Amino acid sequence: MAKLGRELAAKGVDVISLSLGETDFFTPQHVKQAAKEAIDQNYSYYTPVAGYPELRKAIAAKLKNENGLDYGFDQIVVSTGAKQSLANALMCLINPGDEVIIPTPYWVSYSELVKLAEGESVFIDATIESDFKITPEELEAAITPKSKVFMFSSPNNPTGYVYSYDELAALVKVLEKHPDIFIISDEIYEHINFLDRHVSIAEFESVKDRVIIINGLSKAYAMTGWRLGYSASNKEIAAACDKLQSQITSGTCSITQRAGVAAYEGGLESVREMKEVFLRRRDLVYGLLKDIDGLKVNLPDGAFYFFPDVSSFFGKTTADGQTIANADELALYLLNTSHVAVVSGDAFGDPKSIRISYAAADEKLIEACKRIKAGLSQLNERPVPAV
Repeated sequence: MAKLGRELAAKGVDVISLSLGETDFFTPQHVKQAAKEAIDQNYSYYTPVAGYPELRKAIAAKLKNENGLDYGFDQIVVSTGAKQSLANALMCLINPGDEVIIPTPYWVSYSELVKLAEGESVFIDATIESDFKITPEELEAAITPKSKVFMFSSPNNPTGYVYSYDELAALVKVLEKHPDIFIISDEIYEHINFLDRHVSIAEFESVKDRVIIINGLSKAYAMTGWRLGYSASNKEIAAACDKLQSQITSGTCSITQRAGVAAYEGGLESVREMKEVFLRRRDLVYGLLKDIDGLKVNLPDGAFYFFPDVSSFFGKTTADGQTIANADELALYLLNTSHVAVVSGDAFGDPKSIRISYAAADEKLIEACKRIKAGLSQLNERPVPAV
């Protein structure tokens, strides 16, 4: 959708893109300055595969100070983005035929990474009525003798749901009964969280040794293009990820790593400022989306997305007589008619919904919602065939 939106914009069409999963903020100045200094200081050589020790120590200190979690720097593996960290973990844990339990909706790469690891994805479908969260009973029902990994994100992309401490505790009780299942916890949206605090499933001591935390700089520090993610796990898994990564990419960019040290040692002032802006935008967009007839929307507690159910528009027709059959076609309709780029929920395992990013300026969000409302109101009920 981002590509199609750019192509339309290149033709002179005023397209508002709410399709990308990245903030519209700039990287903090002190982080950029650290990168410039790293270049001048000749940080231009190969780095250790798992990352500079000073960066890994800074990440371990972050986990201790912000999350109350004890990890040694030798339990941290720095990678070229959180996506590589996810891939490392799955490749090291999954054998052909092993099952990975994934609640839906999920980030688009989860199931594809499982395929690359020759595993099988087992989906637990959640709905907007439950704020897209699964229950302990649903998790228990999905577990089989082939289950090897439970993989989820909180805060979640694409829905913005956030598991509370009590909700995670209930899932942990199930996982305690299945000690052979590892847990991959994607926490990349940790700081865009509108609840009291972020809760990591690694806080539960009974399962911590089986948890692989995935995180990085992209969202919290507006550093999507810098490509730096990391995993935190037990030493055996960390060593395996190190060994695997050494044969694929080796260590990530030296300049990015020096910038990462500055990010983690520079405090959370810029992170908190960004979070406040996103909270204001969330409330703004929620009010606008609720005002659109036929759109079923809930209030997300984190990330920067809405994931409304749009199934009430399926079967309706456009002005030129085309029938909207699914979320893919509705997203294309909104792009071509309303000139707003959103993403079909089918890519995230939920074909009834669309993802709307509110990582954009207030005036663009207001205009985009106005266009979406107008576009949807122009859809007609499917004509009743003559008898």
